[in-house]
Amino acid sequence: MLKVTHKDLIEAALAEVETLDLDAAARLLDDDNAVFVDIRDPRELEREGKIPNAVHAPRGMLEFWVDPTSPYYKDVFGSGKRFVFYCQSGWRSALATKAVQDMGLAPVCHIGDGFRGWKDAGAPTEEHVKRG
Repeated sequence: MLKVTHKDLIEAALAEVETLDLDAAARLLDDDNAVFVDIRDPRELEREGKIPNAVHAPRGMLEFWVDPTSPYYKDVFGSGKRFVFYCQSGWRSALATKAVQDMGLAPVCHIGDGFRGWKDAGAPTEEHVKRG
């Protein structure tokens, strides 16, 4: 039997990270000092699109991309901007936001209702363009 469930981990993360509602997140869409970060699987992006101009950082690589000592580091995470993480429903992004916050990345937050809530609210989306 597990000592800690996924629900326990999510609840603990939510107690320590900033969670944006859809209105607050939408207000940041045109903010040059905010970077939306989509942590969903590439297949999810291809199937459903993404928030306009969002950076894709797959959840499995996020910590490596954030850490400047990692050979996989991505410069966007050294920009000093506010990072708005999201996934499909807000669970993975809560955990991801907690992880990068623990690593020292700031300021960070996540969209509580995720991309599903974003789309359901009629907020803007765009197709994901595959690179490579």
